[in-house]
Amino acid sequence: MKKKSEHTDNTIKHRSTFAILFYINRTKMRKDGTCQLLCKVSIDAEWEQIGTKVSVNPDIWNPEKGRANGRSANAVTVNRAIDELTEEITGHYNTIKHNLGFITAELVKNAVMGVGQKPLTLLALFREHNEDFSKRVGLDRIKETLDSYLRSYKHLSAFIKDKKGVEDVTLRSLDKNFYDDFELFLCKNCHMMPKTVHEHLYRLKKMTKLAVSQGTLRRDPYCRLHPALPRRKSRHMKLEDLKKLMETPVEKPQLQFVRDMFLFSTFTGLAYADLKRLKTSDITQSEDGAWWIHIRRQKTDTLSSVRLLDIPLRIIEKYRNQRQGDNVFNVYRRGYFILLTRELGKVYGFDLTFHQARHNFGTHVTLSLGVPIETVSRMMGHMSISTTQLYAQVTDKKVDEDMKALKASGFSSTTELCEEDFTARKGRKRPPRAI
Repeated sequence: MKKKSEHTDNTIKHRSTFAILFYINRTKMRKDGTCQLLCKVSIDAEWEQIGTKVSVNPDIWNPEKGRANGRSANAVTVNRAIDELTEEITGHYNTIKHNLGFITAELVKNAVMGVGQKPLTLLALFREHNEDFSKRVGLDRIKETLDSYLRSYKHLSAFIKDKKGVEDVTLRSLDKNFYDDFELFLCKNCHMMPKTVHEHLYRLKKMTKLAVSQGTLRRDPYCRLHPALPRRKSRHMKLEDLKKLMETPVEKPQLQFVRDMFLFSTFTGLAYADLKRLKTSDITQSEDGAWWIHIRRQKTDTLSSVRLLDIPLRIIEKYRNQRQGDNVFNVYRRGYFILLTRELGKVYGFDLTFHQARHNFGTHVTLSLGVPIETVSRMMGHMSISTTQLYAQVTDKKVDEDMKALKASGFSSTTELCEEDFTARKGRKRPPRAI
């Protein structure tokens, strides 16, 4: 329908782009001889039809005015419905255009019908995202990732309240200044390291990208922002520090345990999440007597296959009597584990993070000693070869051959693992002697 410049009784216009038209379809009469009242919303040459529950006697319908003639009960009902719906549509039009900066006929229709409405503010959108994400935890999402989104929401909410003085901000108001101010807030007010700041900014960008995909933002204000990931320090330990960790005793029992878990990860490549859920059933013995770990990584759901060397076998045996249930180790909760890892590093005189252990496996324990990179990829359970720079399908036989070569190199035998006096907790039943 071509738009007219003049204002008519049956058409309400705003800035020549917005029109509301009421009409009836005389070809589809109901059994009682009435027709359904219909509404057409037109915005920038695009239109959507909205049905009503109102029935109109075609004899009293005035197509020129888009209203019912007379003062009959049906006319009063019809005209009141037209006035109320016109007011509602106009209200949605103004609200949506103010919040989004743009408007479509579909957005107005969805608002009227109460379906498919999406949050128009940043924190509301973030909350909706987190609620949807939480429903998928245990299916194809993990709790650790949900926790990271919850932390980002917390910091973003604090920033908006403390620095902007409001409870929330519209999506359309997001610009480069907001992004830069949030980055500064994370650095100065929250005293975050560059990598952590980068992660929170990444999740902010994910919200704007989500808003575009669901139609509440016409364009992503941050699509061209690609902040460089801070240059990492060496992700694996110095070899001399690793030897010091292995050879020097530590007194505190909790630190002994964390040290041993760190070394177990160093010689198996298991991340914290996989170490915590490692079951006795994940460890099997091959026909030649070698012990293996076969586990699907929690982070990527890819298979990790590792032949156990002497040191991880000794650690398994050390903590055999402390087992509870099917878990190989009774690993502390993540927060406490992180604190103990930092404390352990201070005892030895260097910075220590548990994830360094996994990188130790990929460097000192495998690649630097000649284990092929495709084999390392299989053992570490990499999701993509981009992580290890080569893609290959590696069989357990080849992994076995490469690990035998590693064992023959003598690294695990030339370096002694310190032993503290270890007393198992009393009152625990000794499980059957198996891995």
